[in-house]
Parts: sequence; structure tokens; C-alpha cells
Amino acid sequence: MADLEIERRPDRVVATLNRPAVRNAIDQATIDALHALCAELEAEPRILIITGSEGVFASGADIAELRDRTAEDARAGINVNAFIRIHELRMPVIAAVDGWALGGGAELAYAADLRIATPDARFGNPETGLGIIAGAGATWRLKEIVGDALALELLLTGRILTGGEALDAGLVSALHTSADLLDAAHALADRIAAQDPRATQLTKSVFHAPRDQHPAVDIEAQAELFESPEKHRRMTEFLQRRAKK
Repeated sequence: MADLEIERRPDRVVATLNRPAVRNAIDQATIDALHALCAELEAEPRILIITGSEGVFASGADIAELRDRTAEDARAGINVNAFIRIHELRMPVIAAVDGWALGGGAELAYAADLRIATPDARFGNPETGLGIIAGAGATWRLKEIVGDALALELLLTGRILTGGEALDAGLVSALHTSADLLDAAHALADRIAAQDPRATQLTKSVFHAPRDQHPAVDIEAQAELFESPEKHRRMTEFLQRRAKK
């Protein structure tokens, strides 16, 4: 079975981390598969749902591989470059997290635009206990999501958040049972897919733009959309529906 199982639909792709023998630890083969998937979604933008098999999202990077990596490997940014590429996909990325999301697994979830989880989810970055830093995005993404104080505590202590604590911290937007988690991710994807794809892409892009680029990026995005036939069609339909009430 593939390390990354992929289900393709017209408007979305579901990618399932599938290394249950090692709790879906992220190895080089998984990273290679993620890059290949990103290339596909860069060419044909669709919503991406990322989840894990058998009640685990991803327990971290594969320690057996990580132990033998060198300074040269660190400078290659093996995991971080894949996660940046996922984050920069034009359509939204949804992480559906059950069970462990630790280390590199947590950083993969942080790279998503939307995160939902189960009460059994566990988020954390125990890297300093292994003699390394959380080098695949946690040191900048986590504070953007939960704020400096909690992010620094988690990164320095290795404390693990439960699903409920992750919800309270704003790390995830909702909790669902394990049985309902993937359906909830698809429900989110359904709502996104009902919107104008280009407006969705530009909303994501503008949202993630640096503060000093606003409002210029907003104005340019809106200027493009104001000339869009889809904007005219959707607004005309809205006015027609309102007139019938």
C-alpha cells in the first residue's frame, strides 16, 4: 500500500498518510509523494484534505531516518519545503486530525488553512527533547495560530495539547468524533466548493499576504474580480432570487 493514499474527485483531493506500522511517521517517501501531489494541484487547483489512517494523523518525522540526517540534510529543508509548498497551494487545505499529530506531523497540520480534529487528537512539538528544533514550520506558524505565549511554551517544554485544548487555543476550528471526522472535512470542502473558485483563491492569497502589503493586495484582487463574468453571474442570480421573495 502507498505511504500516501490519494482519492481524487473533480473539486477536491483526499490524501491519507498511510504508514500505520510507524503511526504514519513522515519519511522521505512520504515527502516525495507530497511533492508529487503538490505538482498535480499546482497544475489543476483543487481543495486538499489531509488526514491519517487508523486513528493517527502523523506521529512525527521518521526518527530512524532523522537520526542519520546531517547538517547538509538540514540545509536542504527536506520537510519544511514540502510543507511550504502545501501551504502555498492556491485552493484551501484542510487537515482532519485524529490521534497523534506530533513533531513533523503537527507541522504538516499547521501548514493547512483549516484544521478540524477529534477529542482524541494530540498536538505537540517534542523536538527539543530529541536534541533538535521544530524546524519544519512550527517556530513561525504556531505563534501565528495560537499566539506567542502558548506557542513558545509548547515549543520549549514539549507539552502536548488535547483536542479540547487545541480547540480552546484556536489551533482547530471544531471537534468531531472519529467516525464523523472525514465527513466533517468533506462538509467544509462542500461549502468551499460552492463559492467562486477564483474568489476563493484570491481570498486565501490576500489573507496570507504580509501586513505591509495591505490594502494594496486587497484592491488588486478586488479589481480582478470586479471584471469577472462569474461575479456578474452570481450577483445577477442573487438579485433575481431576492426579487422573487
